[in-house]
Amino acid sequence: MPDYKKLYSGRYLGLVERERWEYTTRVNASAVAVLIPLTQQGELLLVEQFRVPVNAVVTELPAGLVGDLDDPEEPLVTAAYRELEEETGFRAEKLDILLTCPSSAGMSDELVTFVLARQLHQTGPGGGDDSEEITVHRVPLGEVDEWLAGRLAMGHQVDPKIYTALYWLGRLNSGQQAIPTPSD
Repeated sequence: MPDYKKLYSGRYLGLVERERWEYTTRVNASAVAVLIPLTQQGELLLVEQFRVPVNAVVTELPAGLVGDLDDPEEPLVTAAYRELEEETGFRAEKLDILLTCPSSAGMSDELVTFVLARQLHQTGPGGGDDSEEITVHRVPLGEVDEWLAGRLAMGHQVDPKIYTALYWLGRLNSGQQAIPTPSD
């Protein structure tokens, strides 16, 4: 007998109950890759798109599901490369996994993995796949706070994962944190 009870299963999400706790689960993917793309010019690549659940334009880091296409066993790094190029039009020579954490621990079992993308080369315009309308922004790191404040003033929502990325970039740039290696 499973340790949870399936209450609902849709195309993308499921609702389950475990120990009287209801939460959502992904039924079409195994993980989420969240990219922190940093250009050689010191710019953070951010994306914007309209998000139906919050009925607003949301400024975000490029991100995407892992294992949601033809290969449910897709490696996280493969999905990260794919999503970066699809959403931003940039390809990374170097990806470093920084952190895996819950996206909303009280509501979902979803885990997101932050991936630092460096040594970027533009290969196209980005903008997402046929189902997405994504705008790509190149924001100098020293101007990100002011730029995000401007987006908020316009009525856009800002995904808080951006602030996690800025925290990591600050620690890495100050030498307080080394980039984790696979043996860490």
